[in-house]
Amino acid sequence: MKILVTGAKGFIGKNLIAELKNREYNDIYECDIETTDEQLEEYTKECEFVFHLAGVNRPKDEEEFMKGNFGFTSTLLEKLKKHNNKAPILITSSIQAELDNPYGKSKKAGEDLMFKYEEETGAKAIVYRLPNVFGKWCRPNYNSAVATFCNNIANDLPITVNDPNVVMNLVYIDDVVEEFISALNGHENKEGKFCKIGIVHTIKLGDIVDLIYSFKNSRKDLSIANMNDEFAKKLYSTYLSYLPKDKFIYDLNMHIDNRGSFTEFLRTNGQGQVSVNISKPGIVKGNHWHHTKNEKFLVVSGKGKISFRKYGTDEVIDYYVSGEKLQVVDIPVGYTHSIENIGETDMVTVMWANEPFNPDVPDTYFMEV
Repeated sequence: MKILVTGAKGFIGKNLIAELKNREYNDIYECDIETTDEQLEEYTKECEFVFHLAGVNRPKDEEEFMKGNFGFTSTLLEKLKKHNNKAPILITSSIQAELDNPYGKSKKAGEDLMFKYEEETGAKAIVYRLPNVFGKWCRPNYNSAVATFCNNIANDLPITVNDPNVVMNLVYIDDVVEEFISALNGHENKEGKFCKIGIVHTIKLGDIVDLIYSFKNSRKDLSIANMNDEFAKKLYSTYLSYLPKDKFIYDLNMHIDNRGSFTEFLRTNGQGQVSVNISKPGIVKGNHWHHTKNEKFLVVSGKGKISFRKYGTDEVIDYYVSGEKLQVVDIPVGYTHSIENIGETDMVTVMWANEPFNPDVPDTYFMEV
């Protein structure tokens, strides 16, 4: 299928084209502000589906709203008519089309033009009224509060929140792209005259800001947001895309002594803690037991022996592990346990505990195996 995408270099267009190519739609006409009239003639003659995403959001002059959101739509439709091309057209409008402001009026005019074109030609018009869209590659300090907040917080820049109680309705770029590709295949989510994105996230502006700051602070407190929360998961992915190029990396606090080191990696709310333990040859660590705290040990490099003895008994149980065969060893409660490096190189062990370490309630009791 030959697909025309206007606004190809914009936020939605760039994401859509990337995913279309992932799905092996390779005949894509990419139309943007640099596209010549001759190229547009060719595109409108040959295309079999149109994603009309081009538009004006922040013009220098309010008159540019109508020129960009209505005028170019008119030009596009006239060229399709000229070539008698009745390809379906998906156009992105805005929920502001219901409002009495210059931007809303220009979007409403574009919608009306589309529906009139559908009546006159029989070509299918697919009109999506979008709320705020967020995700990677969205331009900050333009028309997206989420993009601006993510960019500024990630880059240590100030932000302004006029009213944290403002409720926002947001759609995520991947959900938008998924819906648009469904529409390409004739399965648009239509209600009445208009189409909409099925997954909408409703959240207060202040809560968005708090979440983004928690992402920034997670490098210090090692926390991970609740990834069962769809919005938090999508917002975190968005935030990471705005990290400056020299700040992808960050340090961890390594507790180093003559035995090796112990380093916390991640702390979660309800899913435990992950740490990395390095033991030098001949070193034994552990020799303690827990009431409720339980752990999993995974030796990823070197050779080790993990030993257990049940509280109140004499039997010692040994497990031999190495980075040559990755095996997880569960550490049951009520068993004192130790881990010994029996190799000739440093032994590296990834350790998971069912709860982050709390020095006030350590639930850790010394007892030699």
